[in-house]
Amino acid sequence: MSAHYPLDFQPGHRLPEPGSTTYYFAFRGRELLVTETHTLPATLDGLVVARQQYLGTLNGVHCVSAQLQVEVDAPGGHRFRDLRRLFGRLEHTLLAVAGRAVQIVEWDRTHQFCGACGKPTELSESDRSRRCPDCRIPLFPRLAPAMIVAVERGNELLLARSSHFPPGIFSVLAGFVEPGESAEEAVIREVYEETRIVVDDVRYFGSQPWPFPNSLMLGFTARYRAGEIDITEDELEDAGWFTADALPAVFPGNMSISQWLIRDFVRRHPPRR
Repeated sequence: MSAHYPLDFQPGHRLPEPGSTTYYFAFRGRELLVTETHTLPATLDGLVVARQQYLGTLNGVHCVSAQLQVEVDAPGGHRFRDLRRLFGRLEHTLLAVAGRAVQIVEWDRTHQFCGACGKPTELSESDRSRRCPDCRIPLFPRLAPAMIVAVERGNELLLARSSHFPPGIFSVLAGFVEPGESAEEAVIREVYEETRIVVDDVRYFGSQPWPFPNSLMLGFTARYRAGEIDITEDELEDAGWFTADALPAVFPGNMSISQWLIRDFVRRHPPRR
């Protein structure tokens, strides 16, 4: 890896030579194989590998993802774990590459055949795609842009509770960007659709890749303009305005952009007590 490359991870597309130092990201479905001490396996030997993909290098070390057979058992001293359960356990740079890896494994698995003519696709050596040899249609990994927003009304933050959240947990609002709209327009639409609150002054906050299953979360802040909370979506069970003094239970930790948005709000509107 070039010493001048600005990021720890450098994408690549060609498998390394045998014997190269390698990180292996082996998945059974969407579960990653790790050791009992939450490190990556040292080898894929003895495992039934359906297919594998070269990812690139992390600080100069080759990274390879692998799709294992669904019936495979973890070898001794190893276990399969959902990526969410590895937050705070697997080293954070490896977890970031694992999020990339699980999406590429799933893309490779589901794009073995052309969707237009049904013929087997071929892996490109020049970029991250598969191509139909007849149709010449490039098939790139899918990426779903989604917005997530901290809506503020003075010193109050709009939080909501989804039906699929753990009991009692609230978070900021989120939703997918639809074809033909900007991320900022998606913010305004989603907030209104879910709560009937009208917002303006939509400002970019930051982004985070979110491999559950293949999203790119685009974070924003927005200012309350008008409206009263009226939950109209089946997805939401509750919503309300909260000050930093009286926040409800939120997702613990500091691993996701939803947590970063809430922490940023609290930093700018600290509790008065």
